[in-house]
Amino acid sequence: MSAEKEGDSLCFFVNGKKVTENNADPETMLLSFLREKLRLTGTKYGCGGGGCGACTVMVSRHQPATKTITHYSANACLLPLCQLHGAAVTTVEGIGSTKTRVHPVQERIAKAHGSQCGFCTPGMVMSMYALLRNKPQPTMEDITQALAGNLCRCTGYRPIVDGCRTFCQEADCCQASGGGDCCLSGGQNADEAEHEKPQLFDREEFLPLDPTQELIFPPELILMAEAANPKTLTFRGERMSWVSPPSLEELVQLKTSNPKAPLVMGNTNIGPDIKFKGILHPLIISPTRVTELFQVTQTPRGVWVGAGCSLTEVRSLLEKLVPQFPEERTELFRALSRQLGNLGSQQIRNVASLGGNIMSAYPNSDLNPVLAAGNCKVSVVCGGGRRELPLNQDFFVSFGKTILTPEEIVVSVFIPFSRKGEFVGAFRQAPRKESSFPTVTTGMRVLFSEGSRVVQEVSIYYGGMGPTTVSATKTCAAIVTRPWDDETLSRAYDVLLDELVLPPSAPGGQVEFRRSLTLSLLFKFNLEVLQKLREMNVITDELPEKMQMRPLPREIQASLQEFQHVSKDQSDQDPVGRPIMHRSALGHATGEAVYCDDIPATDGELFLALVTSSRAHAKITGLDVSEALRLPGVVDVVTAKDIPGQKVRKISGYEEELLAETEVSCVGQMLCAVVADTRAHARRGAAAVQVGYEDLPDPVFTSEEAVEKSSFFEPRRTIERGNVTEAFETVDQLHEGELRIGGQEHFYMETQSMLVLPVGEEAEFNAYVSTQWPTLTQDAIAETLSIPSNRVTCHVKRLGGAFGGKVNKTAILACITSVAAWKTNRAVRCVLERGEDMLLTGARHPVLGRYKVGFMNDGRIVAVDLQYYANAGNTVDDSLLVTEKMLLHIDNAYNIPNLRGHAAACRTNLPSNTAFRGFGVPQALVVVENVVNDVAALLRRPADQIREINMYTGPSVTHYKFEFSPESMRRCWEECKAKSDYGARRAAVDQFNQQNRWKKRGMSIIPIKIGIAFSEGSLNQAAALVHIYQDGSVLVAHGGAEMGQGLHTKMQQVASRELGIPPSKIYISETSTSTVPNTPPSAASYGTDANGMAVKDACQTLYQRLEPIRQKHPKGSWESWAQAAFFEKISLSATGFYRGPDLFMDWDTKEGKPFAYFTFGVCCCEVELDCLTGDYRTVRTDIVMDIGRSVNPSVDIGQIEGAFMQGLGLYTMEELKFSPSGLLYTRGPSQYKIPAVCDVPLRFNVYLLPDSHNPHAVYSSKGIGEAALFLGSSVFFAIKDAVAAARSESGLLGPFSLDSPATPERACLACASPFTRKIPASEPGSFKPWALNI
Repeated sequence: MSAEKEGDSLCFFVNGKKVTENNADPETMLLSFLREKLRLTGTKYGCGGGGCGACTVMVSRHQPATKTITHYSANACLLPLCQLHGAAVTTVEGIGSTKTRVHPVQERIAKAHGSQCGFCTPGMVMSMYALLRNKPQPTMEDITQALAGNLCRCTGYRPIVDGCRTFCQEADCCQASGGGDCCLSGGQNADEAEHEKPQLFDREEFLPLDPTQELIFPPELILMAEAANPKTLTFRGERMSWVSPPSLEELVQLKTSNPKAPLVMGNTNIGPDIKFKGILHPLIISPTRVTELFQVTQTPRGVWVGAGCSLTEVRSLLEKLVPQFPEERTELFRALSRQLGNLGSQQIRNVASLGGNIMSAYPNSDLNPVLAAGNCKVSVVCGGGRRELPLNQDFFVSFGKTILTPEEIVVSVFIPFSRKGEFVGAFRQAPRKESSFPTVTTGMRVLFSEGSRVVQEVSIYYGGMGPTTVSATKTCAAIVTRPWDDETLSRAYDVLLDELVLPPSAPGGQVEFRRSLTLSLLFKFNLEVLQKLREMNVITDELPEKMQMRPLPREIQASLQEFQHVSKDQSDQDPVGRPIMHRSALGHATGEAVYCDDIPATDGELFLALVTSSRAHAKITGLDVSEALRLPGVVDVVTAKDIPGQKVRKISGYEEELLAETEVSCVGQMLCAVVADTRAHARRGAAAVQVGYEDLPDPVFTSEEAVEKSSFFEPRRTIERGNVTEAFETVDQLHEGELRIGGQEHFYMETQSMLVLPVGEEAEFNAYVSTQWPTLTQDAIAETLSIPSNRVTCHVKRLGGAFGGKVNKTAILACITSVAAWKTNRAVRCVLERGEDMLLTGARHPVLGRYKVGFMNDGRIVAVDLQYYANAGNTVDDSLLVTEKMLLHIDNAYNIPNLRGHAAACRTNLPSNTAFRGFGVPQALVVVENVVNDVAALLRRPADQIREINMYTGPSVTHYKFEFSPESMRRCWEECKAKSDYGARRAAVDQFNQQNRWKKRGMSIIPIKIGIAFSEGSLNQAAALVHIYQDGSVLVAHGGAEMGQGLHTKMQQVASRELGIPPSKIYISETSTSTVPNTPPSAASYGTDANGMAVKDACQTLYQRLEPIRQKHPKGSWESWAQAAFFEKISLSATGFYRGPDLFMDWDTKEGKPFAYFTFGVCCCEVELDCLTGDYRTVRTDIVMDIGRSVNPSVDIGQIEGAFMQGLGLYTMEELKFSPSGLLYTRGPSQYKIPAVCDVPLRFNVYLLPDSHNPHAVYSSKGIGEAALFLGSSVFFAIKDAVAAARSESGLLGPFSLDSPATPERACLACASPFTRKIPASEPGSFKPWALNI
């Protein structure tokens, strides 16, 4: 191959159209090609690492050997373009559109309300579509597996699953009805049938699935695939070449002459390395066309599987083989198949290869321990011939390295049949049940002498216990030749403990947990083996029922969503109160909805990449950009010196620099920005900027360090009712405790995105920004560029999620982007990578809560003293407002006569934390509820009784002298206890716990009272602009941003009611500062309350203006009235304004009216916990919310479910981890786990409290966006309840500490099982931990 030779041309099909690419660059992934080259922007960028599923597409290929066509889903962000030669790709645009016809998958997800912000929807649609192409009548198990690799941050998944469930052909009707009424209501009598409960959607109106209507596979590709004498393909890019040989012979030659070149099959390992670690491979070899790598050969001793087979193919091969042989011969096959079911996601398994998985030699590999324990071997080939190597401890040499020489290639893997008396076990424990790298994995095999319990052979391997897959050789030696009994095993545990030691500062942390897992997984294997020996009648003693371990339940069941019918007198045309579909849902599902980064590029547009600090606390000694400016494509670098106007943003009396000049105060602080002609060039330019630092002493990271050094943002607030100190003297009992609440990443699916276009005259700029507060962004850009605000228009079409994270930091990013646009006089786009976004935009505040409580023996809580320390990070942001809101909620639902709260915002050297749905309330309330739980534990009484005794009753007053009625809250409580059948289920849980030693159930019921609106009175205002055109169509603009919460949909409903016209005549184009100026942010659950009143005001004005026309032509149509008004010169445009309540809080007198009203809710949860691993399932959730009269029940129930799931993430899963030097480790979905489909409660019921009213908001509704998030804590307290049951088995009673999130690690260690108690704890201070305890 001469270097001069031209590259080959790449040919594949996209949505039935041929694509020929003559200059395919090996570094180009399908995602960027689709979005930038083909302008197919329906496929979204969510993480770039195959972890979120937003970029899912379907790939189809012709298999010449079998003359079949295979279809599979894959992540476009990891699929190299060069790999697609001869393939057909289908994207969301290719299956249906609103212009032609919508595909049934798109229709059902939309109409079942499975789309809120809509950013994840195209990926969901394509995962489901690929499943249906392979299996038009899937089971529920198929559906949950297909969706396991797709994340959604808005919906809580329930409506997505319900929409997809309608394709199921399962026998039980109610499973598929979406309303789930028939079997659950216990048979309706005739009277009930008349008043049928309203449903969220009607499945009768769905289009049927017709497999004959799908795109055909292009015949040209079949001819291409079957062509004789295929040739070697070569593609050359800017920095990389790609070679695809057609035969094993050529592959061996290539590898011999280029031993360092990696082989790429699925690109799920090399891809992320190139992308996230910046590793550059000048040559990549792609062996996807080498048939020998895909062959499967059966022998009498086992089966040889081609190393190129995808993990999906391996799994279906094993599943086909299992029924063909006696059970005793397929032990290993079944163990591998089980392990494969949880490895990665469907999209990853579809492309990742068996050989690649083995050769990447990950320390926590799922397959390698099982293959090694099962005596598998590999066949390798190189120029010198073939050899076979056993997969054992000698095969894995060090991290990511095997015993193979660089020239050797794994051709196939031998998986043996098992023998009589041989058992194989495979176990894994991961931070999330699906689509997650494991913490610890293991493969175990034991062979017994014929008909006895004496061990002949035993093999135990672990992953996640060192830099490689490790063999527990000494442990095996302690078991072999001995009978398999308690005595042998208890000796084995002690040997294992000494054999597998992790240093306390081991990479990955969780040292005690990982060590205890090695023991408890061996114990699980022991339980399985005893069960098998019993089945073979080798042993006869029964294992007590209590000791058995069945897997956690996993079947998702039909759920209920109950809401009130609209009144009988309401006109059919009036949409208010009806479950109307999100107005953009079909656009979301077809990929037609336009987000910020979907806006087409303008001529000469540049891309901006940021340079951020790599030190937490340092002086900047130099910034050298010369190397960056020399790189291809780089146009300019923007530094603080380039800013023409204000270089800082002022907030709460503090200043935040846009770009740091002299000093940095956290890792991830922005220093400068590089602009270049493409994303890739800008990122390479940013990486080439050299920054010099001089570290400053004593960085502060934790709240404790901040308290010690008095590092706070002032003022610190306190509030008190009664006299706590005196009350402590009079109580029966006193108790002190503390609770830590970890932070939470927003993980909006669409990262921070913006596009700033200079208009070209009079310093005018158009900014298209994904922000919750367009006015703030407009003002910030104007101040930064030193121009008046009237020259800046900020446009917001929609946001792909925000949750509080797209306000302050977004404005700063927009300022930097606008400086680049001003300096270069060209359009500049800035879209953060997921890792950058997580690094620099901040999160929910981690909080340390300390408390002292005084109570009576009858359960009355008399006095509580609470102290909150919120970790604010390096700048003030909204931290002071967050601490204030925390103090305003320390009573939650309880009338505690003596109550004192202190809150401080700690100034630390971590990235600045910011607003997040709930705004401090979720952190404040979980501490309060923990206090109540501790009191219950000390009095040995059920926690719900203590809650009831202390709850507000009758006309009440809060600790800041605000009067309210708790009647609705008490109704929610009673209703929730009734709907969830609390009493009977509580008894059933206790019985379950007596019958099970290693699994426990827990239950909790938790109330919330949350204040709605801004306590800063000036933010409670809104404006709207409504135009009626002569054809009768109406255009509405208002100040709120649509971020998935359905605000535009509700505004359409309001306008429809007020004007008396159908919603189809009303359009909302965007939110823009040029149509509605000076708007507050869309936040504080106040968007509908404020904007709804403004839209209503504008529409009423117009309706009144048309009154004379209506009287003149009473029989006329709406269209004729609009036209007549024009000829009569009546203005058809009106502004509306809403002057909201004057809310305030006086922190000197500690009194005020900071909220317009309260939203109430109660949630009951039941969980099942595996005490050996800390894994749990939420078995059932019942939520009753008082939201007044809902404007749109489907939208509101969606908000409740989505917020609850986000809360479930906050309190049980999501963990931000920082290195000891302040660097965020968890910078993407592979390290940071948000809830997935596998985390949805198996029964998830939501009930809107009937007959409730609210005089303070539009149409008697209530704000709902944030309230239900805290209810996720009921899962936390249910886990704590289950842990308490486990602890009582070990004789541990009374309160205990369990910090949030209650991850498997924390839950398992808190259970204090005999295995966790064997692990010696490391002395704090004697070592440097891998991660800080924030």
